[in-house]
Amino acid sequence: MKEMIQTHDDLLDMLDDLLREPTAFWNDFYADRDKRIPFFVNKPDENLVRYFERGIIAPGHVLKLGCGPGRNALYFARQGCTVTAVDLSRQSLAWARERAQEEQLDVDFIERNIFDFPLAKEAYDIVYDSGCFHHIAPHRRRDYLTLVTDSLKHGGHFALTCFIEGGELGGSDISDWEVYRTRSLNGGLGFTEEKLRLIFADFDVIEIRPMPMMPASATTFGRTGLWTAVFQKKHDNGPLLYKKNVAT
Repeated sequence: MKEMIQTHDDLLDMLDDLLREPTAFWNDFYADRDKRIPFFVNKPDENLVRYFERGIIAPGHVLKLGCGPGRNALYFARQGCTVTAVDLSRQSLAWARERAQEEQLDVDFIERNIFDFPLAKEAYDIVYDSGCFHHIAPHRRRDYLTLVTDSLKHGGHFALTCFIEGGELGGSDISDWEVYRTRSLNGGLGFTEEKLRLIFADFDVIEIRPMPMMPASATTFGRTGLWTAVFQKKHDNGPLLYKKNVAT
């Protein structure tokens, strides 16, 4: 029967309906490409470029969550990675495909909600999220962690950028409970370093730091008000390939 909650999935779907922006919202968001949205530029995140330069990550199989117009997915492809990029917005993916075609880059763009994405277990060396995580409601956080953990090979890397709590880009500082009292993520949840370490406690922390502001002339994207973080999935046996804890 419609709107009857019998299973855990029914409960998740009901909460999604209360909180999630509909697909039409994101299609409208990306429809006007001339809007002054900082991440509409076709530049990779400065932290992502640094991870390659420092040898933290190397070319491999990549899963890009919430790829938007494709700027980071295209950077991975330029580095010789095999890239699967997922987004629920048809408009953003059309833009991303145009950019890929212009550069003759091969990226597998998939129109799908990340929670409906068919999971390939331990298929990816890297899972990358730039701006998706802070739009994930608390009741979906466990599903998100399962998606990331199960997708990664042992020793693989997970990296993200997300709102700093109370930062200049928003970063709502409301509690998880308050999300449901107000039925809103207030434009995107903000996080502290302590919260990120707690949420991703099953990973080894390589680095967590604020993103710096990059000048308009830079070839990389950087805005204050965002965390950058890179983690490594623990091996079943043996030491990590790379481990460096950085406190900020």
